[in-house]
Amino acid sequence: MNRSEFILATAAVLFVAFLLGWFASWIIHRVTRVTQSDMSELDQMAQSLHEAEETRDQAITYMQQREAELTNQLTQTEAELQAAMDGLRDAREEAEELRLYVERMRDDA
Repeated sequence: MNRSEFILATAAVLFVAFLLGWFASWIIHRVTRVTQSDMSELDQMAQSLHEAEETRDQAITYMQQREAELTNQLTQTEAELQAAMDGLRDAREEAEELRLYVERMRDDA
């Protein structure tokens, strides 16, 4: 292989490499190209996602407030129940004492 053939072979290899690189670049550009309609669709999806996150945050806040209200109501109800049970126990003890008093009075009479 003389010098001219070597130069021609090298030029051909470089030209083919250039064509392959250009073709690969063109393919990548076609595949990854984002059109204006794609951008508007992405903007709509981003807006929808943002609204969904805000709605979720509002729902979480509402649920936390509602849980606090229900916990408070449960605590109050339990306190009222305990007070009613204490009153009932006292009333039963008093009724038992009165019953025993009445029985003693009958036995004495």
